[in-house]
Amino acid sequence: MVLTDTHTHFYYETDPVKRDAMMDRCFQNNIKRLFLPNVDSASIPLVFDLVHAYPDVCYPMLGLHPCDVKDNFEEELANIEDAIAGNKIYAIGEIGIDLYWDKTTLDKQVEAFHTQIAWAKKLDLPIVIHCRNAFDEVYKVLLEENDEKLRGIFHCFSGTVEQARQVIELGFYLGIGGVVTYKNSGLDKVVEQIDLKNIVLETDSPYLTPVPFRGKPNESSYLIHVAQKVADLHQTDVAAVADITTANSKIIFGV
Repeated sequence: MVLTDTHTHFYYETDPVKRDAMMDRCFQNNIKRLFLPNVDSASIPLVFDLVHAYPDVCYPMLGLHPCDVKDNFEEELANIEDAIAGNKIYAIGEIGIDLYWDKTTLDKQVEAFHTQIAWAKKLDLPIVIHCRNAFDEVYKVLLEENDEKLRGIFHCFSGTVEQARQVIELGFYLGIGGVVTYKNSGLDKVVEQIDLKNIVLETDSPYLTPVPFRGKPNESSYLIHVAQKVADLHQTDVAAVADITTANSKIIFGV
C-alpha cells in the first residue's frame, strides 16, 4: 500500500532531526510520495533542500501563492519563473485566488493566476489551485482558460456537490484533506457522493490537522486519518483508497 500526500508544506520543518523523524512516521504509515508546493520565491530553497534530502519521496511544485501576490508580484513571478527554468518540477502551484484575507488584491491575483496557467500550458504541467472564499472568481478564470491542456488539482476542496461536479467537468481532481474529518464541515457529505476516481488525498501540513490531532500542527504522516475517513465514507478499506488516489496522482503528475 502506498499513500500519496499531494499537497504538503513539509519543508517548513528545517531541523534535520525533527524532519527525519517526521519522515519516518510517514513511512510507518505507508505515505511514500510527497508533493511540495512553494508559496513565494523565498520558500523555493526550502523545497529543494527537502527534495535533495529525499529524492525518491519528494516532488517539487513551484508557483506564487495568491496570499503572496503583493505590489511586487511581477518581480516575484519573474524569480519563480527563473527557478522553474532551472529545475525539474511536477506542477505549477500553489496558485489561485484567496479573498479571505485581502479582497483589494483581486485584480493582481487574477493576473498572476492567468500568467501561471500560461506557464503550465507551455510546460505541459498540471496546476494546483488554492481557492478560498473565491470559487466563482476561480471558476471564471478556469472557464476562460479551458482547453485540452488545462488540468490539475483543486487543492483543499471545500465546496458543494454541484461545485465539485463543475470542477470535475473541467478535468480537475479534488484535493481532500483534514477538513473531511471535521464534525460540522459538511465536506463528508460531499465526498461520499464523489467517485474515488476524482479524488486525491492531501494534508496541507502544517495546516488543517485532521481529527484526532486537530489543534496541533499537521504533518504528512497524519494522511492516514484522512484516508481512513474517506474509506469509511465510501464503505471500503484504506488500501483501496490508497490504490485509487495514488493512481490518480500518477495520472496528474506523470510520476
